[in-house]
Amino acid sequence: MPHVPIVMPQLGESIAEATVINLLVKSGDSVEADQDVMEVETNKATTTVTSPCRGKIHKIVAEMNEAYPVGAQLGFIEVSEEVAREMRLNDGANESDLEAKAVEEAEPVTQPRQKVEPTVRGLPVPVNTAGASYMSPRMKARMHELGLHASDLAGLAGSGAGGRVTIQDFEKFVSNLEKHKLSNASTMRVAVADAMRRSWTRPLATVALPVNLDPVLMHRKKADPKPGPALYALRALAVALGENSAPAGRLIGNVIVHPPAIDIGFAVEAEDGVLVPVMRHVDKKRLSELVLKYNELVELARARRLPSDATGGSIATVTNFGTFGLTWATPIPLPEQTLVLGMGAAKRAPSWDEGKQQFVPVMEANLTLSFDHRVLDGGAAGRLLARIAALIAKPDWL
Repeated sequence: MPHVPIVMPQLGESIAEATVINLLVKSGDSVEADQDVMEVETNKATTTVTSPCRGKIHKIVAEMNEAYPVGAQLGFIEVSEEVAREMRLNDGANESDLEAKAVEEAEPVTQPRQKVEPTVRGLPVPVNTAGASYMSPRMKARMHELGLHASDLAGLAGSGAGGRVTIQDFEKFVSNLEKHKLSNASTMRVAVADAMRRSWTRPLATVALPVNLDPVLMHRKKADPKPGPALYALRALAVALGENSAPAGRLIGNVIVHPPAIDIGFAVEAEDGVLVPVMRHVDKKRLSELVLKYNELVELARARRLPSDATGGSIATVTNFGTFGLTWATPIPLPEQTLVLGMGAAKRAPSWDEGKQQFVPVMEANLTLSFDHRVLDGGAAGRLLARIAALIAKPDWL
């Protein structure tokens, strides 16, 4: 009887292989066309492999928890002559040829499995590579010599196959730089650029929520000393993370490392860059206890004289981009952090008053929360931001 192979299908544009995680049939079972015969898992989803036709399972050669490339034979279905004719398996072949072909196909493949690699405009691209950004050893050595990174060439169009940047493209690019006005980047600017480059290797997302700042403004009037708006946000973030620190965890391999303490940083603009002083154990201190320390660290940061115990080790950052008149922004978390909370400029806006049954003017500002999407999903980030907004709305609790 003829045998039809069950093959690993192409499960996505960039999927080259999948792992067998469950066998749904066994040898001797009858199957129909398009019937699920096994479950497989890719790096994106779990799906099924289906039978290409009706018949009887002759043999399953795939093994559990083994990865197989697209096109690999996972098993064989014994089909009737009628099905073979429908599938044109015997076109141009005699009966002995079919028997020999069936024997050959029924034997397990003994040669090593070759990984199938998708291509982009003719260039082989491994599944874990985000685009055809290959560079030759000569190119990498030249870039290292000049202290350049791949991101520095983001705007450089390549003349090689598939848009590949050649060494000739690179040398022409470098020589043309001398025709432009150049200025040396400060040490701080280079450090900020390096941090943002490392941050951007992660999938980042942002959620936002408008918050009524009238309670904060009323609280500030009677407070002495007066907290800055960002300090209210910082304390609210700390309280929320003190209740549940998991959103500030870091994904290392296949584990999430929870923070040992609620240490929150805040962004301060300094000459040609940004510094991030850190306040320790903010969840255990009242807002009134934080004001003097906060103001002191702001001044030290602007003078670039931060002590070592006030830098590094924070689990999240607060940035008040509203000081620049901005109402909306998407700040980027530091490489060692998962979260950054942003506050926009307050604007007068109409808000519905249920008691008065009418709109009333309030001072409203946008809160944004940018996060590492590997650790948090939109729902969890939204709930965290809603909790922060609820705390800001009741500053006496802070």
